Amino acid sequence: MKELALRAIEKAKKDGAQYADIRIITDEKEVIETRNGKPANVEMEEKEGFGIRVLCDGSWGFASSAGIDRDSMDKTVSLAVDIAKSSALVRSRKVSLAEEKTYQEFWMTPYIIDPFKVPVSEKIDLLLAIDSVLRKKPQIKAAICMMEFWREHQWLATSEGSFIEQVYLRSGAGCHVTAVGNHDMQVRTYPNTHRGQFLSMGYELIPSLDLVENAERVSDEAVALLSAENCPTGRKDIVLTGSQMVLQIHESVGHATELDRVLGYEANYAGRSFATMEKLNKFRYGSDIVNLVADNTLPGGLSTARFDDDAVPAKRWHIVKDGIFSGYMTNREIAFETGQPESMGCNRAQGFSNIPIVRIANLSLMPGSGTLEDIIADTEDGILMDTNKSWSIDQMRLNFQFGVEAAWEIKKGKRTKLLKNANYQSTTPEFWNSCDRIAGHQEWKLWGVKNCGKGQPGQSAEMSHGSSPARFRNIEVGVGNDFLEKNTDLI
Repeated sequence: MKELALRAIEKAKKDGAQYADIRIITDEKEVIETRNGKPANVEMEEKEGFGIRVLCDGSWGFASSAGIDRDSMDKTVSLAVDIAKSSALVRSRKVSLAEEKTYQEFWMTPYIIDPFKVPVSEKIDLLLAIDSVLRKKPQIKAAICMMEFWREHQWLATSEGSFIEQVYLRSGAGCHVTAVGNHDMQVRTYPNTHRGQFLSMGYELIPSLDLVENAERVSDEAVALLSAENCPTGRKDIVLTGSQMVLQIHESVGHATELDRVLGYEANYAGRSFATMEKLNKFRYGSDIVNLVADNTLPGGLSTARFDDDAVPAKRWHIVKDGIFSGYMTNREIAFETGQPESMGCNRAQGFSNIPIVRIANLSLMPGSGTLEDIIADTEDGILMDTNKSWSIDQMRLNFQFGVEAAWEIKKGKRTKLLKNANYQSTTPEFWNSCDRIAGHQEWKLWGVKNCGKGQPGQSAEMSHGSSPARFRNIEVGVGNDFLEKNTDLI
């Protein structure tokens, strides 16, 4: 692979490229799913190919191929160079890359058990065991259990002299039930929505999730929601569990601080951002206790690696520090826009056939002190909300609305009755500035997002967000259809 990669780089330079990089990739994926007591999907996929990116006269060219051989590479390299030269004829700005050292390194995701060596029959048996507990009650009309595993082996070479070999391994599992009754339908998932919990590790993750042990509780809560009261409407203090904080961080901070989105290079797919350049190091994003840290060195994080697709080492930095907006997600192409001399290492592509773009890093809310129960005991009148069910955010990452699967009323420091159809809405600065308590390290947990969409053509990427439960004061709750119909500008 190294020989082929270096040969392609040399051809690109001979054809006129001032810069070139190539990513040769092989990957394998396994998806296993059961539905209502039967295996529903067993999918095994293997892919290989390469993508080459070149700069000619300040413009990019990119091309890819599923054939890893000399002839395919020669044709694909020539195509990438031709595209770059054609693009240069109509370019509006000249691309230049931030300086970076060169590296010769190997890195792989640490793991204990290779998930691809665990028999499929063993995995199906575990999913069916979960299913048998989930469907004990007649109100449960659908139960879905799933596992997914993915390994990518990448060889990255650059014309500057870097050659990096990395092996990424990601695992995950989860379950989902639908309860029907009392003229209603409710859902409950575990460990989280979006197909469960995913981390960069091996099969050892699966038993640690305690899926069988939590199945009865998940099923019972889904059934209980059928007869629960609706969430009240008005302003309340809300306490969000870590599983709900995942999407809150992702949508209102992660996407908002991708610098390409701020600059308008990303706009059609999910909009731009209110976090514009003049706000950097000045704007109060949240209260004094809000610290949001990007960290692509974080053990278990889905975007954790030694290097990004620009051959930039992984870094850790503040996006929000003591409430002040302090940083962006950047790559080598746009890092100079922030006045910084180096990229923050956020350039990644989905597979070999896509060009790398700025992606959200592992991004986490730093813990405070105490436990979830301490926060509840300190709340006079509020609502505890758990597990995302729906979301909506505007094209500037400013106005948002989130719905959760389950909620509980908090009265005089005690968790009382179960509530259903709970929603909350706010604006990003108002929301984060209302944060007055964050639970401590003992409650902090890292959650995986395995399907973040971005770009045109669309790409999917993975990242993780860590958080403890947190409290937010005086937030609008119980947002129903009537509110949304009258305030369509918030969607």
